[in-house]
Amino acid sequence: MSGRTHARARPERTCVGCRERAAKTELLRIVAIKDACVPDPRGTLPGRGAYLHPAPVCLDQAVRRRAFTRALRAPGALDTKVLRQYVEQTTVAEQATP
Repeated sequence: MSGRTHARARPERTCVGCRERAAKTELLRIVAIKDACVPDPRGTLPGRGAYLHPAPVCLDQAVRRRAFTRALRAPGALDTKVLRQYVEQTTVAEQATP
């Protein structure tokens, strides 16, 4: 036996809202396009990304702490209206599925 585990290592990221580490697949990638935070659920948009639990609590904490501006290295404040709509829709959809 070589002592190696058969479980594959999964990449981890830190949520900018609650600052907890989680698997990359459990978090939502956020990118800055012009002056807005845009969700990137597929993870394919170009540019620097920040990760967030798709929960309103984490979103509120990130906005209050101005975490998106720092994490995405934006020069000014970012609009989170589109991101908030996406997070609210996904939480409603998750609650509707049994």
